[in-house]
Amino acid sequence: MRAMRTVVLVLSLACAALAAAQSYPTRPISLMVPAPAGGPTDIVGRVIAHMLAEQIGQQVVVENRGGAGNTIGTAVTAKAKPDGYSLVVGSPSALSISPALYKKMPYDAAKDFTPIGMIARTATVLVVHPALPVKTVKEAIALAKARPGEINFASGGNGTLSHLTMELFRLTTDIKVLHVPYKGSGPATTDLLGGQMQMMFHILPLSVPHVRANKLRALAATSVERSPLLPEVPTMEQSGLKGFEVTTWYGLFGPAGMSKEVVQKLNAALAAAVKLPVNARRLNDQGLDPAAGTPEALGAVVVDELAKWGKVVRAAGVTIN
Repeated sequence: MRAMRTVVLVLSLACAALAAAQSYPTRPISLMVPAPAGGPTDIVGRVIAHMLAEQIGQQVVVENRGGAGNTIGTAVTAKAKPDGYSLVVGSPSALSISPALYKKMPYDAAKDFTPIGMIARTATVLVVHPALPVKTVKEAIALAKARPGEINFASGGNGTLSHLTMELFRLTTDIKVLHVPYKGSGPATTDLLGGQMQMMFHILPLSVPHVRANKLRALAATSVERSPLLPEVPTMEQSGLKGFEVTTWYGLFGPAGMSKEVVQKLNAALAAAVKLPVNARRLNDQGLDPAAGTPEALGAVVVDELAKWGKVVRAAGVTIN
């Protein structure tokens, strides 16, 4: 009788969980954007909130909480109840790079989250000031080797993706360059345009106007394929650096322990949303390529990039003060 009661209890709980998942969502969902308003992560968060709300029939409320490489807001979701009502926009900064940079983290990027699905991707592009006498990656490498430590390389700050992409480039090509970190990509771009800086790995969509105006020269994109925004610009691999791929990606995550039924419902809604032409245009307008995929595929991206950027950080000796 005791065993029978246990079986009945387990079945009852399972049925209750299934019923809850089937009726989900019954109230507004909180979407954490772990970055200040106005930046790329915030833009993605607000676009995806609108798209999800249309698909699931419930309001998706954006909450901004930036700081510490996007880890502060991300940590809030890691500690939330895994009922599907607390989600977060994940990116390399919080889930792939910060764990390699900070000795103490408020979460385990590989274990404390439930991957739901990819949202969008965008590449970076290696750009130089037009005064620098190089037109290809091969020429840039040759110049840097001929003038070790003389070429200035700007970044949006220590530990940012633009910085670590530069370090990966340096390690891959065995060149010596002078890294100049700025407090954000905006001031770095200003000095690059002004000629105070010579090279930078810049977010591709934001580079296009400057490249089209001949204020910057694009040498190569870090994507697998050429970008439709700059189809004349080769990829790093086409430029001779095999396997050199760096993308800024955005994915939807929840706390660890979410039910498979809720995850599947959110993943299906996300996939349907990004496939609609109107939503694809919303993302394209921000220079983003819509992306979709399974929760397992997104989880694999996090694990792979944790290893990738951890290796770069250790090899380059990158530290955060």
